[in-house]
Amino acid sequence: MSRETPTARPYRGVSQDERRAQRRSQLIAAAIEVYGERGYRQATVKAVCEAAGLTERYFYESFANSEDLLIQSYNAVTFSVFGELQKAAQAAGADRTERSRAMLRAYFTALRSDPRSARVFLVEIRGVSRAVDKAFDASLRAIGDELAHMSGPEDEEADPLLLAGVVGGVIHIALRWIEDGYSPDIDSVTESAMRLVMVEPRRAA
Repeated sequence: MSRETPTARPYRGVSQDERRAQRRSQLIAAAIEVYGERGYRQATVKAVCEAAGLTERYFYESFANSEDLLIQSYNAVTFSVFGELQKAAQAAGADRTERSRAMLRAYFTALRSDPRSARVFLVEIRGVSRAVDKAFDASLRAIGDELAHMSGPEDEEADPLLLAGVVGGVIHIALRWIEDGYSPDIDSVTESAMRLVMVEPRRAA
């Protein structure tokens, strides 16, 4: 006679999987806070767990190591920022120039409104390991694909190298802007970045 695998009982109406997902979210939010304040290399698993209000055993329930948490934190910030860009583009309508301007404004606004997330998004992700670099590259490609979709008809092939240059250029503008204390204002930095984004990303005939 076969035995059935026992299932965990809900605790206060919340399933084990839901509690695990909640703890994972707490750790990611805490990591963004800790990395944003002191930097990834100066942070420890213990510090992140303390900020999350959890013991270290729950860390290893969700993450293989600190790099895994850094990647997941970066992905969470990227997803949040990317969602803001998409909403801004949709609200701006079909005009390419206005969509570009709206997305850039949303991007710089997001960076200024949450400096800790901006640090994870732009600074702490760089040069940690090959796995972390791959996660960063994947997000840049996704942003480039969105720019290509925004910039022209889908039946025209985008130049991936030019797109990479445009995205990298905007990121460097953002880094300098942050280093200069978020100066000049958002309107000015948006217009500076517009000069890059409005480069035609389609392949020459």
